[in-house]
Amino acid sequence: MTDVRETASATPATSATAAETNDPAASVLAIDIGGTKLAAALVRPDGRLGPLATRPTPKGDAEEVFAALAAVATEAVGGEEVSGAGIGSAGPLDAIAGTVSPVNIPGWRGFPVRDRLAALLGGRPVALVNDAVAGAMGEYHHGAGRGVRAMLGMVVSTGVGGGLILDGRVYAGATGNAGHIGHTVVDLGGDPCPCGARGCVETITSGPAMVRWALANGWSGAETTGVALAASARDGDSVALAAFDRSARALAAGISSAAALCDLDRVVIGGGVARAWDLLEPPLRAAMADYAGLAFVRRVEIVRSALDGQAGLLGVAALVHHPETA
Repeated sequence: MTDVRETASATPATSATAAETNDPAASVLAIDIGGTKLAAALVRPDGRLGPLATRPTPKGDAEEVFAALAAVATEAVGGEEVSGAGIGSAGPLDAIAGTVSPVNIPGWRGFPVRDRLAALLGGRPVALVNDAVAGAMGEYHHGAGRGVRAMLGMVVSTGVGGGLILDGRVYAGATGNAGHIGHTVVDLGGDPCPCGARGCVETITSGPAMVRWALANGWSGAETTGVALAASARDGDSVALAAFDRSARALAAGISSAAALCDLDRVVIGGGVARAWDLLEPPLRAAMADYAGLAFVRRVEIVRSALDGQAGLLGVAALVHHPETA
C-alpha cells in the first residue's frame, strides 16, 4: 500500500554557471520567484538562512516585477559580499538562455532574469532553475528527501510545480522544465489552464483552483482564500471538504503517473495547500489506493515538506554549494 506520511540521472539543464559560483566559504544569494511572492535570503554553506526579505509579486509590466526583485535582493544582501546567486522561478523557463515566462507572472515572457540579476550583482555568476526543482534540491539535502535515490518534490500553492531527483542528481530535462507535474493532464476535457492545455493537475489542485470550484458549488466563506477554505473544511463544511477531496484525487492521479514513469522512492509535497495536510492527507491516501496499481507505484512514500517554505531558497543555494548533485 502506498505510504502517505507527514514527514519522512541525466545531465540537467540548470544554468551553466551553477558550478562556477561554488565557493565553499561564501554565502549565496538565494531567490524564490513565485506568482504571489518574491523572497530572498543569504544562505551559508552549512544551510543556515539569513534574514528573509519578501515582497508581493507585482501584477504590472516586466520592469515593475524586476524592480521588486531587485529590492528584495538588495535587502537580503545587506552590503555583504556574496559569491553568486541562485534563482528558483515559477515556470516555464529556459535555463540555457536564462529566461523565464512564468504562467502566473504575465508581465514576464522570455524575461532575461539571470543576466539582469548578474548585472545587479556586478557580474557575479547566477544559477537559474525551476522553483520546484529548487524545492526538491532543498528537501534532498536538508529536509524530507534525505536518504533517497529517486524523488519528486512538489510545490502546491498558487500553481503546482515539480522537480525530479533521479539517482541522486537533479534531472531538469532539455530546457530545465522536467518534472512539471502541474501541467500533466488528469481530466480529459477539463477546465482550460493558463499553460494552454485543459484539465491539468493545476486546474484542480492549486489553491486558487480549489477556491474557484468551492465558490461555484455554493461555498460562501468570509474570505475567498485557501486559508478560509481550509478553516471551513475543518468546521465540517461539505463543499470545502469536497474541494480538498477533489484536489487530492487529482494529485493522486498525477503522482501515480509520475511514479510509473520514474520509479520514485518518495514524493515530498510543500507549498501553501500542503499546510492543510490534515485535510489533504486522508483523501490523498484513499485516492492513491485507487490510482496506484503497479506494485512499484504502490510502494512510493508521500510525505509533507519538512522545511515549511524554506525548501526553494535552500535548494538554489544547494545547487551552488553542492554542484556534484546539479
